[in-house]
Amino acid sequence: MVAIGALGVALPVLPTTPFLIIAAACFARSSPRLEAWLLDHPQFGPFLREWRARGAIPRRGKILSLVGMTFGFFLFWHFSHPGLLLSLAVLGLMGIGAGYVLSRPS
Repeated sequence: MVAIGALGVALPVLPTTPFLIIAAACFARSSPRLEAWLLDHPQFGPFLREWRARGAIPRRGKILSLVGMTFGFFLFWHFSHPGLLLSLAVLGLMGIGAGYVLSRPS
């Protein structure tokens, strides 16, 4: 999970944070040393600790997530020319994701 999360730093379509959250949860059960390394990491540690403590997503992360979803939907709609039903289904699923992101504390 750490390796996939690290790839997500460089690849724009691959998320980083969910894989690191999973890695931290796995390390909590298997390797306290690796869990501490991940939670003390200068880049990822603060986000993981906030998620673990409060389920929080930083305001900047929320904004980037919503911008990414909007841009992704535009690309989907523009290049695939979907029908109305598929467009509404994709928009609905993205709306559920956006609602979840917005519901988390900052």
